[in-house]
Amino acid sequence: MFLFVKLFRESALFAWGSVVSNKLRTILTLLGITIGIFAIISVFSVVDALERQIRTSISSLGDNVIYIQKWPWEFSADFAWWRYMNRPTPRPTETDEILRRTHVVGAVVFTASTSRTVEHLNRSIERVSILTASHDYDKVRAFELQSGRYFSPTESAAGRNVALIGNEIAAGLFDTADPIGKTIKVFGRNLEVIGVFEREGDDTFGNSHDELVLVPLSFISSFIDVSSDRYNPAILAMGKENFSNEELIDELRGAMRSIRRIKPAADDNFALNQTSLLSRQFDGVFAIIKLAGWIIGGFSILVGGFGIANIMFVSVKERTTIIGIQKALGAKNYFILIQFLSEAVLLSLMGGAIGLLLVFSGTWLASNVFNMDVMLQMKNVLLGVNVSVIIGLVAGFIPAWSAAKLNPVDAIRANT
Repeated sequence: MFLFVKLFRESALFAWGSVVSNKLRTILTLLGITIGIFAIISVFSVVDALERQIRTSISSLGDNVIYIQKWPWEFSADFAWWRYMNRPTPRPTETDEILRRTHVVGAVVFTASTSRTVEHLNRSIERVSILTASHDYDKVRAFELQSGRYFSPTESAAGRNVALIGNEIAAGLFDTADPIGKTIKVFGRNLEVIGVFEREGDDTFGNSHDELVLVPLSFISSFIDVSSDRYNPAILAMGKENFSNEELIDELRGAMRSIRRIKPAADDNFALNQTSLLSRQFDGVFAIIKLAGWIIGGFSILVGGFGIANIMFVSVKERTTIIGIQKALGAKNYFILIQFLSEAVLLSLMGGAIGLLLVFSGTWLASNVFNMDVMLQMKNVLLGVNVSVIIGLVAGFIPAWSAAKLNPVDAIRANT
C-alpha cells in the first residue's frame, strides 16, 4: 500500500511537471477528453431530468388505474390506426355496469374533456381545458385543494352548475381575490366556483390541474354528447387493495366484453391502457438518446485517448535515461509500468474533471437561472470518473509497457 501511494505521488509530480512545462501540448491533449466527458455527462444529465419529469407525469395518471378507451396507447411508426376507427366510444352508463359485474374494481369514473373560453366579468382565458367527470374522480386521481371543497354527492348526481378551477385559472381571472363563491362562465352558462386546486407545476402530458376547470358529468351531459369522439371519453377504473393490475385487467376485459356483447371469437372493441405501456414506450426513446450521447462523446474521447497515448510516448522518450537509472537501481518492470499508467490516468482524470466542472456549471445555470429541473447526479459524476480512468489505462498501457520493457543499459545510453 505504501509503495502504491509513493508511486502515485511520484507519478502525480511527473504529470504536473509535464503539464506546467508543456501547457499548450497538455491543453490540446486533454481537450478531447474534456469535450467527450462533457458531451456524455451532459446528455445523461438532461435525459435523467426528462426521464424524472416524464415518470412523475406518468405516475400522476395512477399506477393502479386502468384507462378504458377507444384507442390504445401506441406510438410506433407502424401503428394500425384504421383498425380502431370504427370502435364505439366509452359511455357513462358502462361505469355502473362495470361496478355491478366486477368485484376487483374499487372505483370507476367516466371522464370527457374539451377546451373552451372561461370568463369572469370583463376577464377571459381562451383554450382552457374543461374536464367533466363522474363523482368518484377524486378517488382515481390524486390532487390537493388550495381552498374550497370537492363536489358533494348531491351536486354530482343532480348536475349542479358548480366547478373546481386550477391555480392558474384562479390567478388569471381573480388575481389575489378569493374565487370561492364567485361565478365563472363556460359554455355560455354560469358556474359557481367551490374549490381551487393546489398548484402542481408543469406536466409533460398536460395532466396538471393548474389550468383546468372540473365540472360534474351530469351538468355537461345535459347539453353535449359526452360520448362523442371529439370529447375524448374514457372510463378510469381503479382496483381494490391487494389486487394486481393483471387481475383488474382480466375482470375489466370480461366485464366490457359482456356489456358490449362481444362474441367469444371476436376481438375486443376497446383498449385497456395502463401507465406501464407509456413507461415502456419512453424506455426505448431514452435508450436511443443515451446511445447518441455515447456516440457523440465517444469520438471526442477516442481522439483524447490518442492524445494521451501520444503525450505518454513523448514522456517515455524524455525520461528514458531516468527509467534506465531506476531499473539499474533495482526497479522492477511493474514499478515502471504502474508509474506511467498512473500518470496517464491522472492526465485523463484532469480532462474528465474539467468536463464535469463544465457540466456542473451548465446544470447550475439551467436550474437557477432558467428554472429547469436539471442536476448533476452522483451516478453521472462516478460515470465520468470511471470513463476517464478507463481511457487513461487504455491509452497509457502501450507507452507504459514499452517503458517497462526498456533495457537499463540502453536506456541510460539513450541520450548520451
